[in-house]
Amino acid sequence: MQSIRDRLENILSRLANRAADEKVYTKLYAEAARAAADASDARARAGVTLGPLDGSILSIKDLFDVAGEATTAGSLMLRNAAPAMRDAAIVGRLRQAGAVIIGKTNMTEFAFTAIGDNMHYGTPGNAFDASRIPGGSSSGAGVSVGEGTSDISIGSDTGGSIRIPASLNGVVGFKPTARRVPLIGAFPLSGTLDSVGPLARTVSQCAAADAVMAGEVPNELAAIPLAGLRIGIPRGVLFGDIEGGVAAAFEHCLGRIEQAGAHIADLSIDDMIAEFRAATKRGSIAAMEGAEVHADWLAAGAPAPVDPHVSGPLSRAALLPAPVYIRALRRRAALVAAMDERLASVDLLALPATPVTAPTIASMAEDAELRDRTEGLLLRNTQVANQFDLCAISLPMPGTALPAGLMMVARNGHDHRLLRIAAEVERLL
Repeated sequence: MQSIRDRLENILSRLANRAADEKVYTKLYAEAARAAADASDARARAGVTLGPLDGSILSIKDLFDVAGEATTAGSLMLRNAAPAMRDAAIVGRLRQAGAVIIGKTNMTEFAFTAIGDNMHYGTPGNAFDASRIPGGSSSGAGVSVGEGTSDISIGSDTGGSIRIPASLNGVVGFKPTARRVPLIGAFPLSGTLDSVGPLARTVSQCAAADAVMAGEVPNELAAIPLAGLRIGIPRGVLFGDIEGGVAAAFEHCLGRIEQAGAHIADLSIDDMIAEFRAATKRGSIAAMEGAEVHADWLAAGAPAPVDPHVSGPLSRAALLPAPVYIRALRRRAALVAAMDERLASVDLLALPATPVTAPTIASMAEDAELRDRTEGLLLRNTQVANQFDLCAISLPMPGTALPAGLMMVARNGHDHRLLRIAAEVERLL
């Protein structure tokens, strides 16, 4: 049995070999990680364990506070910010569970945009093919798990920022029901929509990390048999413009799930999506809340060293009057309740996490129109779970030339049940 310390040293030496071109990690905690690994090995020798995360090598997105250092959130503007007074709530919980935190992963600036590019700290190449985009905003998180430089990576998800990189890098990504996991010490984008969740190789690793972060006791994940489950397929706008390979892989997965005894039926939610779009036509909730987070530098009028893909939407949202924002929140509350009622007839929804696979980094840089279109497609399916306050998971689909995820979405608060069903789907696929 390889010790945790030996596994850690292998990863650190891999990272040292590419240090001159490191884009996945923005910071390494080599000494602290070694101490945590040694402590975990010592517990193992003594027959003591702190639970399923004990000795897991973990990375965290560069928007979680670590005591004594500035939280840069993928931006140059925050490099000289005041150091955090204490660890983010989830960082403290993960340390207590014996996780070995190896470093902070790169992200898109201020967790905005889904492509995964960062003009300040570089764009991490996709774990499957480094010439392709990683997906965002938890870009380094998806790549670190996909390439094996962490077992589990913690990201945040406001419109798909965990599930998009999970889908494009061929790993599992879980977005819990918002507010189940505390946001204390996480740099905000949208207080209403932000969720904190894990990316990992397996559903059980995601479930263990999620339980620890939510302050629950991580129990053995008992899979739920698929026989008799009702699975709704939201065909319609969410199935437009799907790459052939992604569509074929999705239908293959559905076939396997149906053979296992699940009942599959179309369940349209297009009317809800249209109403949500109408309710946020003048500005998305994420952009309006983000504009408040960044109000000071946006109002200063001085050109800030911020990616125009980020500063543009934020500065436009900053000009919207308060009634527009309040009305959007009020309408969302009604739509969240209506969606909960709509989903009462099924155990979960299934759809592709992303309708497309990862395009090349070069193509995104060369063609602004293609970049905007791709970003819209990457966010289209995942953001439904944030908008309607649901929980969701993306699992790698077998049989695609490039990675793409199967997304399962469940009602608000049904996180444990979703994870248990996902464990069975994972076993099946």
